[in-house]
Amino acid sequence: MNLFDRQTLIVIVSGLSLGILGVLLVLWGNPQNSGICVSCFLENSAGALGLHDNLRMQYLRPELIGFVLGAVVAASIGREFKSRGGSAPLPRLLAGIFLIVGCAVFIGCPIKMFLRFVAGDLTTLTAISGLVAGVWLGLKGLAAGVHFGGSKRQTGGAGVWVPLGFLLLLAFILWPPAFLLQSTRGSAAQAAPVLIALAVGLLLGGLAQRSRFCVTGSIRDSLLMGYRTPLLWGLLAFLFRGFVTSLLTGQFQPGFYGQPGAHLDLLWSFLGMLLVGLISVLIGGCPFRQLIKSGEGDADAGLVVIGMFLGAGLVQSWQIAGTTAGVGLNGKVAVMAGLIFVLINMLLYRERTD
Repeated sequence: MNLFDRQTLIVIVSGLSLGILGVLLVLWGNPQNSGICVSCFLENSAGALGLHDNLRMQYLRPELIGFVLGAVVAASIGREFKSRGGSAPLPRLLAGIFLIVGCAVFIGCPIKMFLRFVAGDLTTLTAISGLVAGVWLGLKGLAAGVHFGGSKRQTGGAGVWVPLGFLLLLAFILWPPAFLLQSTRGSAAQAAPVLIALAVGLLLGGLAQRSRFCVTGSIRDSLLMGYRTPLLWGLLAFLFRGFVTSLLTGQFQPGFYGQPGAHLDLLWSFLGMLLVGLISVLIGGCPFRQLIKSGEGDADAGLVVIGMFLGAGLVQSWQIAGTTAGVGLNGKVAVMAGLIFVLINMLLYRERTD
């Protein structure tokens, strides 16, 4: 691999941008250690749309909308926006729900997990181990012939509906309808200015589309190819820049106890992220990557995104999400149900050569 080839440089720029902006968004108003969190943004946005009634988790996050629309713009400029899909739609929808279950039990998506890590949150060490273990198990599944099938080019514009949905959400931000809810307290009430958040989302969405950056994809490719994969350098750039920015802004507070938005149920952090890593490999990307792919016209990823929205409502309504007090029974049962769901699908979608 040439460190100075164009694609690698784009990946590194994406990682650096994600690292610095993920930390700066906290200074601009987002919750501590949660400058960027796809699952948190989805839970907030689901609440704003009335999909759950947690008064502390209701805010339509502009960053989330920016990720998808930024990918749409970048894909259109690069002539890469193509409607495609058609493989295992219902399992992908359910996979989206269980992706958010795993994230919510840990309290954060893979991006937030690493942002918490570079800010000194040592409770993330077990979650990182779980994510790596999940990716490794997913690779074993792929090697055994497990896959949901490839996306095919589709006519009729199937890939435009999720981007159009996010365009509608943008209109809700600019001209809020009466039914849109917004928290006045709690983490959802902590937010960067709308235009700044939207601009950050658009920039990161565009860069991620051009670079194909993905946290679980970086780990997957590293396990397969070692240091030769550009995505690894993107992940390292993300971690390095996030760490330096945390230090410079006074946000680096190392330790296990008293970390914001964290709990000490380490086993369930491990299992939650194991579930996320395993599903991400099987469906071709982490929650962030699914948003970006949906912005490229991938209807399969679009179904995952719809599933994630549903999951974001369910983890709050059914009290699945972890809290600083730990993980409740509902969250533990949901993670185990997710692992059973993955096991069943690995059996059903395994190609047999006999």
